[in-house]
Amino acid sequence: MEQRKIRLTAVGDELLAGVGDPRALGWLGRVLARTPQEELSLEAFSLACPQEGTEALAGRWLAESGRRFDDFHENRLVIGLSGRDLELELSTARSRLNLANILDGAAQLSVPVFVVGPPPGLDAGANQKLSELNTAFADVTTRRRHVYVDTFSPLLNHEQWRTDLAANGGKPGQAGYGLMAWLVLHRGWYQWMGMPEVI
Repeated sequence: MEQRKIRLTAVGDELLAGVGDPRALGWLGRVLARTPQEELSLEAFSLACPQEGTEALAGRWLAESGRRFDDFHENRLVIGLSGRDLELELSTARSRLNLANILDGAAQLSVPVFVVGPPPGLDAGANQKLSELNTAFADVTTRRRHVYVDTFSPLLNHEQWRTDLAANGGKPGQAGYGLMAWLVLHRGWYQWMGMPEVI
């Protein structure tokens, strides 16, 4: 049987790059490390850009990912979303549209998409707005039959997550990225990759 060849690009902000992680893996590196590669060839490219909201993401994903996609691989896209749109004062409708444009563009290329929603911060007021944005992102993604991982709800009142943020200036450290990776791995990653789940 011919070995599967997967080329995966991941776009998102500094959390995708694992900024602040002493192990320099972030959630994506941890997820890839737990993805068995005995029966497939997996090439992964992290295309992170700091302080990025959905508008900038929608503007660059195709140019950057498209340079890495080809006809010889299963091309796949991972999107790591943030709450940056709130700081940029984008409306929820605009954020939804930006994400929808990315997902629709990927669908036209027959590229499966895995979307990781924004995790919560420590500010209760910001989290209230982020909750609405998370719900909107989830709705747009699932309506288009892509995979959406809600990191916001499970981590909102998670003691270890909050402790890690508090110790790292509001960003995740080793524990926080580990929690995000666990959620990704246990909320559809293996199924999306078309492989048996690893316990």
